Amino acid sequence: MPKNNSTIDKSNKNKSTKGSTKEGLITKDLIKDHNSLAKGHNSLTKSHAHKTKSQNHKILVTSALPYANGPIHVGHLVEYIQTDIFVRFLKLIGKDAIYCCADDTHGTPIELKAHQLGIKPEELIEKIWKEHTQDFSDFNIKFDSYYSTNSPENKYYAEYIYKKLKEKGLIYTKPIKLIYCNNCKRFLPDRFVKGICPNCKADEQYGDVCEKCGTTHKTTDLISPICTLCGKTPVQKESTHYFFKLSACKEQLHHFLKSKKLQKEVVNFCNTWMEKLEDWCISRDGPYFGFEIPDSKKETGDIKYFYVWLDAPIGYIASTANYCKELKKNRNEKDKRNLNEKDKKSSVLSEKEYCEKDYCEKDYWMPNTPENSEIIHVIGKDIIYFHFLFWPAMLINAGIKAPDQIQVHGFLTVNREKMSKSRGTFITARHYLNYLGGEYLRYYYASSLPSTLTDIDMDIKDFKEKINHELIGNIGNLANRTITFLNKEFDSKISEIDIEDKDVQRIINDFNEKAVVIRKKYHDFEYREAVKDILYLSSLGNKYFQEKEPWKLAKGSAEDRKKAQKVLTLCFNLLKNVSIIISPIVPAFAEKLQKQLGLEKQVGLQKHLNVLNVHPTPSSNSLTWNDLHFDVKNHKVNSAEILVKKIENEIEKMINDNVKNSGDKSGKEKAEKERRETNKEFNLDLRVGKVESIIDHPNADKLYLLKVNLGKNKEGKPEIRQLVGGIRAHFKKEDVLGKNLVIVCNLAHAKLKGETSEGMLLAAKKEYVDKSGVKKEKLALLSAPNSKQGDRVYPDGEKEKLLQTFKTITYNDFQKYRFDVKNKEVFWVNKEENKTDNKGEKKALRTDKEKIKVDIDDGAEVC
Repeated sequence: MPKNNSTIDKSNKNKSTKGSTKEGLITKDLIKDHNSLAKGHNSLTKSHAHKTKSQNHKILVTSALPYANGPIHVGHLVEYIQTDIFVRFLKLIGKDAIYCCADDTHGTPIELKAHQLGIKPEELIEKIWKEHTQDFSDFNIKFDSYYSTNSPENKYYAEYIYKKLKEKGLIYTKPIKLIYCNNCKRFLPDRFVKGICPNCKADEQYGDVCEKCGTTHKTTDLISPICTLCGKTPVQKESTHYFFKLSACKEQLHHFLKSKKLQKEVVNFCNTWMEKLEDWCISRDGPYFGFEIPDSKKETGDIKYFYVWLDAPIGYIASTANYCKELKKNRNEKDKRNLNEKDKKSSVLSEKEYCEKDYCEKDYWMPNTPENSEIIHVIGKDIIYFHFLFWPAMLINAGIKAPDQIQVHGFLTVNREKMSKSRGTFITARHYLNYLGGEYLRYYYASSLPSTLTDIDMDIKDFKEKINHELIGNIGNLANRTITFLNKEFDSKISEIDIEDKDVQRIINDFNEKAVVIRKKYHDFEYREAVKDILYLSSLGNKYFQEKEPWKLAKGSAEDRKKAQKVLTLCFNLLKNVSIIISPIVPAFAEKLQKQLGLEKQVGLQKHLNVLNVHPTPSSNSLTWNDLHFDVKNHKVNSAEILVKKIENEIEKMINDNVKNSGDKSGKEKAEKERRETNKEFNLDLRVGKVESIIDHPNADKLYLLKVNLGKNKEGKPEIRQLVGGIRAHFKKEDVLGKNLVIVCNLAHAKLKGETSEGMLLAAKKEYVDKSGVKKEKLALLSAPNSKQGDRVYPDGEKEKLLQTFKTITYNDFQKYRFDVKNKEVFWVNKEENKTDNKGEKKALRTDKEKIKVDIDDGAEVC
């Protein structure tokens, strides 16, 4: 850990019992800044009065702080990758933007885990900090400041905000009943008691918030609570605690929710919660690793500590302070180095430069400078309550600027299900990196992320296709064919574009229009749509290359060869522009492409400083959004190289090895059981459905949206369901419309690329090799042309055993069923549970009128 954090850790050796007492660690400059903050910021207003928004508009972007008791996993990375993309984009278009974050280091889990490991909490959080920063770095996530909540700045601001709230009469104490474990001899914090949610009755919920319905509650509200440390039933015991009078902040919060840039669906959640706004307990009993509340022993009879959710978001301010401190230190060091140079006057920063860039955290967090700063938080939907209600109420009443925008995203699922250790889909960042590069995940997330709360699904097949067919097959293909051809035919040199060519004019116009759209989509967190448009631009180049046939022109006359070179020059300029636009998403890919294009001097590749220090914004030598033009000519490229390796079976191997290496015997046994298990009862609600409409999915190139008629329901009305089908690459709409197909009706509804699928089409697939030796895949739909919509589909001889009410199943449950295709018929294989092959009794799928047919060869897989 860098020196400044090492100092911090040394200062906090006794923090779990006393907090930090070495006030000397807070520098004189820091104290001076904080004093000016406490005095109403007069000095700030005067010293910065000459600045305007256009001169110096600063943007601070943050992500939620990862907890320092475990590794980063691919679910966490959804947030950090999308935030990094956003900040890189802002810097690319010339904005003065910084990305600040920190490890969330306080709370009982840290204290208990350190105790289990036989080390001090400070040692644990230092170890985790190093692991987290390495993981982030390997995914090209570049923070301007990555700090720790166990810092003097965090302690100062926690106490400062607490004092301001107290002065306003918003803090009070009262005795309350808490959950206490007699066996463990301690009060149980939120995360160490589980029970049934008092609101939605979901089981296995923690003591502070329900992960299913999102409401907050007290530990004592849980139904049938259990101590997670020992498994015993805890009791209720009285203790005096501090409360923040959140109920008194309704009017302020209503104004906040109306005046800021917030997602409408989130504001609706918050307005519902506002109806029952309750005061918030901000203290915890010891033993506890965190900051001691001033005068708590005198006021309550026992030492109390700030609840982690009070000091954790303050980490945003502390990390900003750290950024400013490091910026100042780096500039001072640069100034000292410059004093030793011969030409002192030209080397030393001017007074104006110091004034404009010598920031402190007040420049970002002062409420009286809204035109000069903007604060944007990026968070998951599980912590909406804390960030939209508690946090802004604290800031507003402490006289500190509240965030201008809070961007909320959904969770990650893998193959439509929650991440699971037993299935190998709980993937840590480090385990992922052992098999695949970080750029793959960055691209996949960007190409899948909407700007809504919709969960993002990591579909293994879709992951491969996006990398192999889009990043490699589209952009990589244009790069390889353009640079290779220049290397081979034109001594690696471009000439100039043929501006009189109408096709060239059309491409340039298309590009200019799309660039404006893409810029807005980046700004609105619409990454999925931005990627579509970027791929469209690259496909323009591929199409132009194919239509102009430069390989033929190069074999012709001298004039034809000039034409060929001009074609390649247009492709070169288009590639250069695509590399700029896509660089926030895949920076290493873009950098490698720009190097091959011979633009490394312009790129000005920079060494990344230590993550706690200041990361430079693009220098004047770097390619930026302003370099989006088609003016490069008479330039030499470098040799063509493979930009990205194609994904083969790395994902499957990563998941399989994850199961094997989990060290969780019960998890392995469960996974093996799931793999071998076959339901002896046929719990598939299969029915004939007639396709009444079919349209392209608005958010996915390989999906259709289908409306399927399943006959009449119990009330005698037509049962129409929407399905999302991944069959667009195999069937035209007219080939599917009006057909009677087999539908799985008891599959759990799922959001696929933003659209709800209320079931699943059944199909069979099989790989084959075409005449040219290329591997391809055939897909055929299971059909019942002579049956009526709504007719049951069942295994031969099983109709009487069919359940009246089918349980809802997951896709993983469906995969436990084994089917076989023979002579165009589909069979359910009712094999014994202890067998691992497909041998067993086979029963043909049928309706009352006919057997189910599928036009595909024997041995096809039903999916």
